[in-house]
Amino acid sequence: MGGIAQRLAALFRAKANRALDEAEDPREVLDYSYQQQSEMLQKVRRGVADVATSRKRVELQVARLEQSSGRLEEQARRSLEAGREDLAREALARRSGVDSQLADLRGQEASLQAEEEKLVLASQRLQARVESFRTRKETLKATYSAAEAQTRVFEAVGGIGEEMGEVGMAMQRVQDRTDQMQARAGALDELLASGALEDATLPPGRDDIQAELDSLTRDRNVDAELERLKTEQKQLPEGRR
Repeated sequence: MGGIAQRLAALFRAKANRALDEAEDPREVLDYSYQQQSEMLQKVRRGVADVATSRKRVELQVARLEQSSGRLEEQARRSLEAGREDLAREALARRSGVDSQLADLRGQEASLQAEEEKLVLASQRLQARVESFRTRKETLKATYSAAEAQTRVFEAVGGIGEEMGEVGMAMQRVQDRTDQMQARAGALDELLASGALEDATLPPGRDDIQAELDSLTRDRNVDAELERLKTEQKQLPEGRR
């Protein structure tokens, strides 16, 4: 049962892949993939900008605390000069708290600096990959378009070739029938000329030779009758001519 299910699943996957191949344009898939990579690159760049912004805030806080630490040290010194050791102690105590905050912020600053450098390097590598993919994508699209156009031309030429082949076969059939009819007409003409075949244009039971003989007989009869009439005319008296 499991084997049948696996074969059915493989069959469905094959049909689905074939349907996708027929439905999707590979150039659109490449453009979509490039768009996805570009969006990912933009996210990484925004991450770099966010980390750089956070690092800059920490730098500003460090600068303010350094100023505060210096000011407190100056106050402690002036308090001692004024004989106010208690004020000097308070200033130094505050300065100690500020220095503790400075240590924490400088640690954050170093961590943010390292993270920013990593993100910048990742962004540069990703940008190089995206640019390389874009170049390859355009090359593949151009190659695909050329192959598609070439295929269409070959299909058109193949269609014309098949059509011309059918036309050529039809022309050959016409030529064969024409040759056959001409040969039949020539054979009939030879049969009529030889007398082996009766000419339908002549009276039934007579051929062309007999027709010629009959014509000659009629001409001789007419000539004899004409001579008879001329003789009779000569024998008549002058007054009756």
